[in-house]
Amino acid sequence: MTSRETSFWAWRGYQANYRPQLGLTGTVPNFNRVITPVVQPDGTTSFESVRINNSDLGLTLSQNLGLTGGQVYVGSVVQRFDDFNGGQRRYNNQPFTIGITQPLGQFNGLRWARAIEPLRYQESQRQYVEERETIAQRVTELYFDVLLQQVNADVARQNAQATAELLRIGQERFRLGRLSQSDLLQLELNVLDARQAQTQAQLDAQNATVALQAYTGLPGTEAPALAVPTPAPQPTVLPTLALEQARQNRSATLAFRRRLLEAERTVAQAHGTTGFQAALTANLGYVNQATTLGNTYFNLQNQQQVRLAFSLPLVDWGRRQSIIKTAELNRDQAQRTVAQEERSFEQAVLTQASQAAALSEQLRLAGRADSLAQRRYDIARATYLLGRISLTDLTLASAAKDGARRGYIFALRAGWVAFYRLRALTLYDFEKQAPILAANR
Repeated sequence: MTSRETSFWAWRGYQANYRPQLGLTGTVPNFNRVITPVVQPDGTTSFESVRINNSDLGLTLSQNLGLTGGQVYVGSVVQRFDDFNGGQRRYNNQPFTIGITQPLGQFNGLRWARAIEPLRYQESQRQYVEERETIAQRVTELYFDVLLQQVNADVARQNAQATAELLRIGQERFRLGRLSQSDLLQLELNVLDARQAQTQAQLDAQNATVALQAYTGLPGTEAPALAVPTPAPQPTVLPTLALEQARQNRSATLAFRRRLLEAERTVAQAHGTTGFQAALTANLGYVNQATTLGNTYFNLQNQQQVRLAFSLPLVDWGRRQSIIKTAELNRDQAQRTVAQEERSFEQAVLTQASQAAALSEQLRLAGRADSLAQRRYDIARATYLLGRISLTDLTLASAAKDGARRGYIFALRAGWVAFYRLRALTLYDFEKQAPILAANR
């Protein structure tokens, strides 16, 4: 959320660069009481004590020119000079002036900002939506982590109860001489193992709960018993559609374009700041001076100023060439990196989209295996109580039952995580067949 706010205000700042700016400047007061050298009419210098105030106040309305990188402005400036020793006061007034400042052959940061900043802002909006989907994916993972540990704890509890009951029956059979001492000892070991597994599963469930609550900010230290959710939605996902939507909606697509433009901007900046530099300044308006402020508005005189300043390095020992060459090499490297990342991005989307059908089949098989393993265990337990199968066979059936149950939870988890991951990769809701948009500010 903070990143989104930062991007919003950065966008507001960018927009402000292209809007008129109204400013008030001044130096009030500007009092000096010093001894200063004063050139005399005969050319000599005399040190005179002066007591003066030289204040000014100006109002300027300016507008940046994004196309050329210059600036036009209109303004008004008034100056007041007081000579306290001589008892004199003068005003210099420019009630109206209009001018332009135009760099020539220099780097135009405004033009590049107009190309890059909108991409950066749109990128931040898409990143916000991606982060929401990523959070949903992470919460889903943590939810299933807790659920799996709770299932493990429940299975361990049931196993502890079942092994305790089997031990009781085994002890009766041992007294009747129908069970070997080895099998009885194995039953006792099974009870101990089941109790240890139950204790460890409870600890694992608590740790998983702490991780979920720490991430979500939920209070408390114990999670309620989580329900096993229904399978994730399984809409039809065409890899080509997923890739098309990812290109249209993901922030990465804009980031690729922005990074290439930034690399080109660096090259343009290297060219525009190391060679011929010039700036044209021109203004015209009205000006007058008088002993009173009111009189400065009468008999105004025309004022024009034109100034062209330039600089051209004649010998720089290859400095300009090295700066430009470095920028060009960095641009080429950025182009290669972006091209590689684009391929990786597209491959990730296509791979995730193509796995939807396999994950659905995996869940179906895991559900079937869970059902069959539970039935097999029930039959094996009943058969063991009748004395028709060995304890080893019952233990194997119990282990298969527990493994199948965990496998089903893992398959559910994989389906839900893949569901949210595909949404984050494409910013597209395949159920509603519509892009996932950020809420307007």
